[in-house]
Amino acid sequence: MPDPARLSHTAALILKALKEGFAYGFDIMEVTGLPSGTVYPALRRMEAAELIEGSWESEQKALREDRPPRRYYKVSRAGNQALAEAEKKYPLIAQFARPKVAKA
Repeated sequence: MPDPARLSHTAALILKALKEGFAYGFDIMEVTGLPSGTVYPALRRMEAAELIEGSWESEQKALREDRPPRRYYKVSRAGNQALAEAEKKYPLIAQFARPKVAKA
């Protein structure tokens, strides 16, 4: 696992988005405003570093929804520890939260 003190601001933001329930690349791009050329390589690096765990959805589900299969991610124990340290280093990351949905 990489040293949490060396976790980049971008990686910390992606970890926080995952922790808040944004579970796949496009979802993360939408909520953070980061481009695909930043998000997808970061997800691969964080998965290799065991900060996150990924799994592919079933191809049947994707076909039913007429789209390519998604790779879903979740924060690992090591990722949670790294995120806690990153939130101390980057205070604005700690304030990021899932947007509230207005009730009709």
